[in-house]
Amino acid sequence: MKQEEEKLTGLPENAFRELKPGEVYNPLMSPDKKYPEVNLWSVLWGIAMAILFSAAAAYLGLKVGQVFEAAIPIAIIAVGVSGATKRKNALGENVIIQSIGASSGVIVAGAIFTLPALYILQETYPEEITVTFTQVFISSLLGGVLGILFLIPFRKYFVSDMHGKYPFPEATATTQVLVSGEKGGSQAKPLLLAGIIGGLYDFIVATFGWWNENFTTRVCGFGEMLADKAKLVFKVNTGAAVLGLGYIVGLKYASIICAGSLAVWWIIIPGMSMIWGDSVLNQWNPSIVATVGSMAPEEIFNYYAKSIGIGGIAMAGIIGIIKSWGIIKSAVGLAAKEMGGKSNVEASMKRTQRDISMKIIAIGSIITLLLVFLFFYFDVMQGSLLHTVVAILLVAGIAFLFTTVAANAIAIVGTNPVSGMTLMTLILASVVMVSVGLKGPEGMVAALVMGGVVCTALSMAGGFITDLKIGYWLGSTPAKQEAWKFLGTIVSAATVGGVMIILNKTYGFTSGQLAAPQANAMAAVIEPLMNGVGAPWLLYGIGAVLAIVLNAFKIPALAFALGMFIPLQLNIPLVVGGAVNWYVTSRSKDAALNAERGEKGTLLASGFIAGGALMGVVSAAMRFGGINLVNDAWVNNTWSEVLALGAYALLIIYFIKASMKTK
Repeated sequence: MKQEEEKLTGLPENAFRELKPGEVYNPLMSPDKKYPEVNLWSVLWGIAMAILFSAAAAYLGLKVGQVFEAAIPIAIIAVGVSGATKRKNALGENVIIQSIGASSGVIVAGAIFTLPALYILQETYPEEITVTFTQVFISSLLGGVLGILFLIPFRKYFVSDMHGKYPFPEATATTQVLVSGEKGGSQAKPLLLAGIIGGLYDFIVATFGWWNENFTTRVCGFGEMLADKAKLVFKVNTGAAVLGLGYIVGLKYASIICAGSLAVWWIIIPGMSMIWGDSVLNQWNPSIVATVGSMAPEEIFNYYAKSIGIGGIAMAGIIGIIKSWGIIKSAVGLAAKEMGGKSNVEASMKRTQRDISMKIIAIGSIITLLLVFLFFYFDVMQGSLLHTVVAILLVAGIAFLFTTVAANAIAIVGTNPVSGMTLMTLILASVVMVSVGLKGPEGMVAALVMGGVVCTALSMAGGFITDLKIGYWLGSTPAKQEAWKFLGTIVSAATVGGVMIILNKTYGFTSGQLAAPQANAMAAVIEPLMNGVGAPWLLYGIGAVLAIVLNAFKIPALAFALGMFIPLQLNIPLVVGGAVNWYVTSRSKDAALNAERGEKGTLLASGFIAGGALMGVVSAAMRFGGINLVNDAWVNNTWSEVLALGAYALLIIYFIKASMKTK
């Protein structure tokens, strides 16, 4: 396509705020023009990114239990490659590269939380359980496809109708990276500088361990005593990427998330120790043999308090579904209209508002669910029609209804509580499947594969809303993003299946060399359930009641419950970043200057996130190659935490001063 190079001037002033009545958001790429988006260049680079980052994310996720978000590193590479080859008007192509490639992180997150548990249980039941590449590949693929299809009807609501109401932290950072590549100059310089500072800062911690990743109150004797006796502990992650995330989330949501975290760590955990200190609470987990009072605060969190957060997330999700029932109904109604051939709105729509036809979405969803049904019937349920019907109803219902919850969580905090929702799915699946007669090892395989499909669907829904928000801000064609996301899903699912088999054969998921923490937790939960032991319904119930009360007081229950589920050290930095945001945008009486400083801060925060994410990949690659330069003795020394606090303070001072300096 021959076309003059168009000079872009950066995102419009109203990109991140709510629109006034009658105001319209005009993206960078005009809705009235056509731009290079899908071509051989963007598709091949997208596939390459999907393969590379699926392998890297799978290894890192199974090693340390954290899946890095691939969207930002892929955006950086896309911008770098298009700049090096001097491609003109590459913004649309870079969005497609990022969208196809980012399938890797979400498919990996969906797969590694559940499917390695099949290998873990296989060691206990070698005769009854067999795991194949086909099982891993098909469950990841079909889950990913369901996530895409179920999310598309809600795209307009999340990215357009709620414009400026959700912070979309990861989408903001990725968009700033893509824009800086096109705009250059004033936009690229602060982003690049913050990326270098944030990237080096996080790289030093991850690769060399010059200071500790976290600061805790255990650094002194009094803090150690508080943790042991009163079960009171304070922790903060001192990383640059999490600080940047907090800035973009903003003080309002960060405070609610942190309030949920403090409620768990400073009220529930000490309270449980005080009330049940001499008791062994193991009704739903027979492996627990210690009294509550003898446990560390972290153990009480993992065994009990976290489940309250899961109950809160589930109930907040149900409340969200009830509140957004009108949106769900209208999306289904539109699909029904198109199926009947009564709608011709699509033809008159602008390029930037056009989704894949609802008719295709409806037919695609039916075909995908039919394929899931056949997969369950012939492979997982071994020809039992009753078990297959029950399984497909559970999977379809949970995946569809909780799609909006996953998208909502990503829009608010940039973190998908997919492992919590999957744990709830596994427990429900186990209880229901046991009630219809499927128990023991066969039941464990069935519940895990069902959980794998749901987990991948919800992970994809959460990740894909980020892609679509990026496309909305920049002016991509949603239908093209949606259509080519399926290719990224196929490539990522195949890569993850292969990598998982290789890693299991090389290390084994029970050897200790690969922690696979979520999968081990899932296996630990499922085994007793399938052998007749109950679930922690009381804890889930407490979380559910809490979510209802919060909703009654108009407090966002999902944000609060996310705080209860996500570890304390990752929630405190959100408030620190949010406080920096409030500070730099409220120092002047000149509203325009405050807005300018806020925008500069967003660029710097995006740089911190981008640099941290990219150097995280480099650090993981070094670990994979056997290069480990961390001195464990120093990292375990309390002075490494004191030094971490000093380094963190310097980082915050730089962040504030650089944000305030606008000219």
